[in-house]
Amino acid sequence: MSEPDSPPARGLSDHDAARLLAFRDGLRRFLHWSEQQARQAGLTPAQHQLLLAIRGHSGRPAVGDVVDHLQLRHHSVVELIDRAERADLVRRVGDDADHRVVRLELTDEGARRLADLSAAHLEELSRLRPSFETLWDHLPEDVA
Repeated sequence: MSEPDSPPARGLSDHDAARLLAFRDGLRRFLHWSEQQARQAGLTPAQHQLLLAIRGHSGRPAVGDVVDHLQLRHHSVVELIDRAERADLVRRVGDDADHRVVRLELTDEGARRLADLSAAHLEELSRLRPSFETLWDHLPEDVA
């Protein structure tokens, strides 16, 4: 009879399956919490992600950079930017080196809202840190 933590024929132990489930559960709970926080701040979750993608990018991102960060289709990101621009959260600016490129930056209002949300998110991540750290205990250094 095998031990409870020994890997079955397919290579996934009960312990690892439970850790993976706990990780996915934690991610989903955090994302749900994050979406609620965005709505309470008067933003859609997509607008919050847009603001973070712009602010977190090194320098002013081009629309294509934001497409990569958000993992959405180009036209969906352009529509999101249009709505955020109408809400005075972001602005489009030209690229000094290449006039065909459109760059994005936060407005003062967008920066303020993102700062408020980010403070709450960092606090929540700090609160969750111990539970996530235990998921990394005893992980192999090199997993094939």
